[in-house]
Amino acid sequence: MKVTPEWRVYVLGAMLWVALTICSRNFGDRGGPYFMSSLTLAGIAYLLAIREFFATPGFPRRVVVLGLVLAAVWHIEFLRVPPGADDDIHRYVWDGRLQRLGYNPYIVVPSDPAVNGLHTPETRNLNHSDLPSPYPAGAQLFFRAVTAIHESTFALKVAFVVCEFAIVFVLLDLLRCTRQEQRPHLVLAFAWNPLLAIEVAGSGHIDIVGALLLVVSAAALVRRWRAMAAVALGLAVAVKFLPVVLLPLYWKRVRIRDAALAAAVVGLLYVPFLNHGHIPIGSLGTYVHSFRFNGPVFAALDQVAPPQLVAGLAVLVGFLTAVWLRSKAPAWSPNLFAWPMAASLLCAPVVYPWYLLWLLPFLMPASTVPIVVWTVSIIPTYYVWYLRTLGRPWLVPGWAMLLEYGCVATAGAMIALRRLKRTATPDTQVD
Repeated sequence: MKVTPEWRVYVLGAMLWVALTICSRNFGDRGGPYFMSSLTLAGIAYLLAIREFFATPGFPRRVVVLGLVLAAVWHIEFLRVPPGADDDIHRYVWDGRLQRLGYNPYIVVPSDPAVNGLHTPETRNLNHSDLPSPYPAGAQLFFRAVTAIHESTFALKVAFVVCEFAIVFVLLDLLRCTRQEQRPHLVLAFAWNPLLAIEVAGSGHIDIVGALLLVVSAAALVRRWRAMAAVALGLAVAVKFLPVVLLPLYWKRVRIRDAALAAAVVGLLYVPFLNHGHIPIGSLGTYVHSFRFNGPVFAALDQVAPPQLVAGLAVLVGFLTAVWLRSKAPAWSPNLFAWPMAASLLCAPVVYPWYLLWLLPFLMPASTVPIVVWTVSIIPTYYVWYLRTLGRPWLVPGWAMLLEYGCVATAGAMIALRRLKRTATPDTQVD
C-alpha cells in the first residue's frame, strides 16, 4: 500500500494522542522523566506533522475533521487533571473572587492576615502571595465573569478551552477570506501544538483569551471591519500588554476614530479598579524588576542597564519589527502578527512556555518555521519544575537554553540559506 501524506498525518496524529495521553497521566510530576519523554515525543510528532501540512497543497476534509476530534480528545485528558499547586490559575480564581466580594485585586495582598477568611482551598496556597495581582483589567474582568458562573479552576480551564476552539473556527474563516480555502488543514498547525494541551487544558492560562481577541482583530481587518479590529486589539492588550507592539501594523488600516474608540473601551475597563483616581498596575513593577526566567538576552543586558530600561528595549524591538514589516508588506496579512511579538519575547525578562500561546494562531505560513520550532524547543524548560522539587534554584540550565535558542537559530539560518539559493542568479551565461 502506498504511504500517502494523508496516512502519514493519521499516524502522526495517533502518535500525538498517545504521547499527550501519557503526558496527562504524569502532569502532576511536571518536568519528571515520563512527562518530559512523552512531551518530547509529542513535540517531534508535531514538527513532522507541520512538515506534511506545509508541503502538501491540500488534504480531504475528513483529515481536518478527524484531526480536530483527536485534539478534542487529548484536551479532555488534560481537563480531567487538576492544575499544578502553584499554577497561575489559582490567582485567577482569587482575583475573580475578590472582585465579586467588593475588593480591588490591585490593592489586596493574598497573604495579608486581614483577608485570610476570604480564601478557599483553591486559593490559599497561590503563588507569590506576598504581591497583589499584576494582570490588566481585561483579564480581571474575564476572571470575574467566569467565577461568577462557577468559582473553580476547572471552570476557568473549560472557559480557556472554549476560547481555544473558538480560535479554530475564526482561523478557518480567515483561511477562506485570504483565498486559502483549499488549505483548511493548516488549522491543525494550531490545534495540534502540544503547548495548547499543556498550558490551556492542563495549567489554564489567560494568554489564550488574548490570542482569541487578536485572531478576531485580524479577521476583522481582513473584512475591513476597522472599528471591530481596533477594539479587539485594545481588548487583547487589556488581557496582557504583549500585543501593544503590533500597533504599527494597524497604521492607516484603521481610522483615528477607531483608535479613539478602542482607547475609550480599554479606559472604561479600568474604571472599576481606579484607586484615588490613579490607574492601578498592581505588582507589574515588581515583575519587571525581579522576575527572571529563560530570558538570556534580557539577562545579558540587565548587567549593564536598569531592568526598566531593558524591558522598554524589549517593547521597542517588537515595535520596530512591526514598523519594518508594515513598510515591507503593504498588503495586509494576519501572518505578520507573529514576528513582532516573537521579537519582543526574545528580549523579555521572562519567557514561560505559555507566553508563546500568543503566537500559535499566526504560524500557518512556512516563513514562520523558526517560531514553530521555538514552540517545541522550549519544552526542556519544563525540567525546571522537576529541579525545584529537588530543592534546586528556579533557573533554566544553560544546556536547556542553548538547546532551545540554538534550534531556533538553526531553523532561521536554514530558511535564510534556502531563500538565498532560490534568489541566486547564475554567474555565467551559456552561449
